Amino acid sequence: MTAARFTLAYWCVLVAALLPIVCAGIAKWGMFRKSPRAGGFDNANPRAWLARQTDWRARANAAQANSFEALPFFIGAVIIAHQLGAYQTRLDLLAFVYVVLRMVYIMLYVADLASVRSLVWGLALAVNVAILFAGYR
Repeated sequence: MTAARFTLAYWCVLVAALLPIVCAGIAKWGMFRKSPRAGGFDNANPRAWLARQTDWRARANAAQANSFEALPFFIGAVIIAHQLGAYQTRLDLLAFVYVVLRMVYIMLYVADLASVRSLVWGLALAVNVAILFAGYR
């Protein structure tokens, strides 16, 4: 029996899939101990509570949505690159760079550095396109 092994690129897919959850945690940070009546996190109606947030909490929630939006293309690109027989080291490096760029993107989003954030978003998109074509011959 052969055991399947995760490549670094596949581990990066897992990390990228967890990034929206990290963003949600950032948006809710410090609000679990306060009652919903006092403005604390309302687990009975989390979307409405998040919709009322402002400043960095709202930006963390927006980063969460963007992280979910970016995820399918990244997953598809990694799988397609593997199926096309991409050079593994190149694919692993590109996937790692993509995840790092997405982490930087989230930090820039929360910090309200919009111009730099957009640049990093574009770089991550370009890396994702490179992943998609990494196995193209």
